[in-house]
Amino acid sequence: MSALLEVRDLRVSYGHVEAVRGVSFSVSAGEIVALIGPNGAGKSSTLNAIGGLLRPASGSVLLEGRELAGLPSHAVVAAGVILVPEGRAILQRMTVLENLVVGAEARPWPGGRDEARAAVEAQVKRFPSLQRRLEQPAGALSGGEQQMLAIARGVLARPRILLLDEPSMGLAPLLVRQIFEIVQEIHREGTTILLVEQNARMALQTAQEAYVLERGEVALHGPAAQLAQDPRLQAAYLGGDVA
Repeated sequence: MSALLEVRDLRVSYGHVEAVRGVSFSVSAGEIVALIGPNGAGKSSTLNAIGGLLRPASGSVLLEGRELAGLPSHAVVAAGVILVPEGRAILQRMTVLENLVVGAEARPWPGGRDEARAAVEAQVKRFPSLQRRLEQPAGALSGGEQQMLAIARGVLARPRILLLDEPSMGLAPLLVRQIFEIVQEIHREGTTILLVEQNARMALQTAQEAYVLERGEVALHGPAAQLAQDPRLQAAYLGGDVA
C-alpha cells in the first residue's frame, strides 16, 4: 500500500523547548493510523505542524511526494489535509448549519453547489442530534454534539487525509464509544485518518497502525493489535489487556 502521507524527521520547537524531536511515520491510503502517548509527548504539536498551524523547525511533511512543511494552513487545506483540532474550534456564534456550510466551502466540489448541498444533507442525516438543532448557535451544543459538528465539518472539507486531535477529550464513556463508531464509519466510506488520542485502548481498537510518542520521539510502533499486546504499553497506558 503506497504512503499517502509521509512525515520525515519532523522537529517542532517552542522557543528553546523542542516538543517534537525527529518524528518519522507514514500513513497509507485507506488506513487509520493512531499517535498515542502521555500528555506533553508532542502528539498535538505533530498534528499542528502537519496541518500548517505550526511551522516546523525542520523535517518534511509529504502528501503523495508533495512537500507541505512550512506552508500556511490554507494551502495545506487546499491540498486536502484537514485538521479537526483539539478543543473542536467550532464557530460558536454561527448556527450549526452555517458551520457545516463553512466546512463544505473549504474546497471546491466537482459537482458545484448542488453536490455540496447534498453532502451537507448527508452529514446532517449522520448526526440526528445536530439535525434537530440546525438553526441554533453552535456554542449552545453539548460537548459531544460540538465534537460531532467538528467531525462533520471536517468531512465536508473533502479530506484526502483527516487529522483528528483528541476527539474523545472530555466526553462521557458512552459518547466516547459513539464518537469512535463514527470515526470507523467515516473510514469505511474511504477516508484516510490520522488520529491523535490519549485513550490508548480505544485508539488501538480503531486503528490499523499505531505509533507511541514519548518526550517528542517515537518510542514504539507497529500494527495496532500487536501493540495492544505489548507488555510495556499495557503497563504504561492500558492497565492490562486491551482485548
